[in-house]
Amino acid sequence: MKLAKRHKPSATRRLLVILSAFVALIVIATGCSSSSSDSGSSSAGYPVTVTSGSGTVTLNAEPKSIVSLSPTATEMLYAIGAGDQVKATDSYSNYPEEAKAKMTSLSGLQPNVEAITQYQPDLVVMSSDSGSVDTIVTQLKALNVPVWVGPAATSLDDVYAQITQLGELTNHKKQADDVVSKMKKDIAAAYKDVKAPANSTYYYELDPTYYSVTSNTFIGAALAPFGLTNIADGSASGSDYPQLNAESIIKANPSMILLADTICCDVNAAAVSARPGWNEIAAVKNNKIVPLNDDIASRWGPRIVELIQQVAAQVKGLK
Repeated sequence: MKLAKRHKPSATRRLLVILSAFVALIVIATGCSSSSSDSGSSSAGYPVTVTSGSGTVTLNAEPKSIVSLSPTATEMLYAIGAGDQVKATDSYSNYPEEAKAKMTSLSGLQPNVEAITQYQPDLVVMSSDSGSVDTIVTQLKALNVPVWVGPAATSLDDVYAQITQLGELTNHKKQADDVVSKMKKDIAAAYKDVKAPANSTYYYELDPTYYSVTSNTFIGAALAPFGLTNIADGSASGSDYPQLNAESIIKANPSMILLADTICCDVNAAAVSARPGWNEIAAVKNNKIVPLNDDIASRWGPRIVELIQQVAAQVKGLK
């Protein structure tokens, strides 16, 4: 059989072939770029600048080695899907379970620059209650290490803002937005139609020596929508974290007792009921002693939803 005679392609045809190949390459390149961006590994959108407790923080690319010296920030980072970018955490970042593998001897209360920089971080996150935070921030910035500081939240809006900022810095903005959206939805549902009876009060215990919180604190603000009166408000000490005494607590006769010292100090309902004179308190009589998770109660991360839901369930049973 004779082979068909091959015709030499015209100049026009050659141009069309070249253009088609060029277009195909553009499509492939665009597709790869979109895929990379969707996975969260692209640096598209950088540089990113946010203003935190440490001032302006600018990142020119997605951070790959984050050191977290704040248990609250650690929870936020994992919640928004940035856990893989966390290389080391402080000794108290025990949640979620995956974060435990990255716990080190680093101290969030007394940070050490040399200890931090051994992890070659491209972002350090801290809370404002870290010791000498201004000094540490200055030292890290002098080494060109970006630092984000999360001030202690005073409202739920503060929590949402911090989660959003961490999402922007880590290239997980959508995940952060989703976390905030779900938190708002769940908290709104917990508050809905849950109102304590008139004159209902509560005592919030930080430790067995009767340190408490007022309504001016983050916890106080989170519980305010339930309509409970905080017996620590107006304390003579003038502090938002006053130390009360047994006599004043018994006299105030709280309708509910919230224990934020169950893990640290092994306090439970039985121990509270056994305190001299406390058996006359309404909360003890009506089984309204609520054991909280210390970690959740002392942090302002995404799990604050669980605390609000737990209190809501107890408020519903108040008479």
